[in-house]
Amino acid sequence: MKRKQFLALVPLAVLSVLVGCKPADNASDTTTVPVNTATKDGKLRIVYIPKNTGNPYFDGIVEGFKKGATELGVEFATTAPAQPDPTAQISFIKDEIQRGADVICITPNSVDALNGVFDEARAKGVKIVTVNADITGNESHRDACVLPTDFDTLGASQIELLGSLINYSGKFAILSATTDAPDQNYWIKGMEEALNQPKYQKMQLVGIVYGDDKDQKSVTEAEGLLTKYPDLRAILSPTSVGVAAAAKVVESRNVADKVTVVGLGTPNTMRRYLKDGIVPAVALWSPPDQGYLAAHVAVALAKGELKTETGTEFTAGTLAKKTVGKNGVIITGSPVIFKKDNVDQFQF
Repeated sequence: MKRKQFLALVPLAVLSVLVGCKPADNASDTTTVPVNTATKDGKLRIVYIPKNTGNPYFDGIVEGFKKGATELGVEFATTAPAQPDPTAQISFIKDEIQRGADVICITPNSVDALNGVFDEARAKGVKIVTVNADITGNESHRDACVLPTDFDTLGASQIELLGSLINYSGKFAILSATTDAPDQNYWIKGMEEALNQPKYQKMQLVGIVYGDDKDQKSVTEAEGLLTKYPDLRAILSPTSVGVAAAAKVVESRNVADKVTVVGLGTPNTMRRYLKDGIVPAVALWSPPDQGYLAAHVAVALAKGELKTETGTEFTAGTLAKKTVGKNGVIITGSPVIFKKDNVDQFQF
């Protein structure tokens, strides 16, 4: 086991993680959570690198990591680039290799741009766990993957949710995150495939735009959709930043009765829009549960207690028994559909 180095707390960075504030374009975020008051050499250290800072969705995952790290008695840190660019995470991975991380958990910004640095880390004994998105087609470059839900069915379920809200008829557009986001692109592919079914023949996907998971850019893209397609029936945004931005635009233009907003969003972010009738429904899984599961997977891998062969079962704390699927993928749970009558039951 490697000699550990303890990161100093950076107050402004910690504040950014806790409240999801948008950092300056050239900023990064680094937070270390000391699980015990006295750290010592030989203690496992796991790190989580989300796509970027300033996204409240990833704050939920971080909270789950903290809970898992506390239970397991390991050191946990989180760090991320300010922008979700394909190669922006490379320097952060290299830094964590030098700092002596035992496991690097990461939500990758690309399916292939990180392969080389993943190989570099693993050659030095560092385990790599992808979280919330996988490097599909390049799974041999990481050790395991923790996904929030079954990605093979998510795209189709989003189309069905949208269809049920617009009577399976009308033009709609997709507001995604970045053009390289592995999870977003996989879901959109599933959406496009689902649209080939006869029941969706009256639904027309007229365009896909990208807000880069930035508030203002997502707002601008949503506004552009309403201007370009005056007869637009809906905006489907499978990203928590994008769906909130679309809701904001629809509300400001007073067109909630004409344009339906649906997608993936946290209950805390979407609560007001749901209760005010601006958005009829959004779906999501539990980000804290995903981070908690990833912490358990990371520690078990580092200790040699988890094999990633298909069908392997293991216990992940309060989440009980989990099973390793194909290509070392572990599913956290099923999505929940949030509406105005149930959103107050959830706090994340």
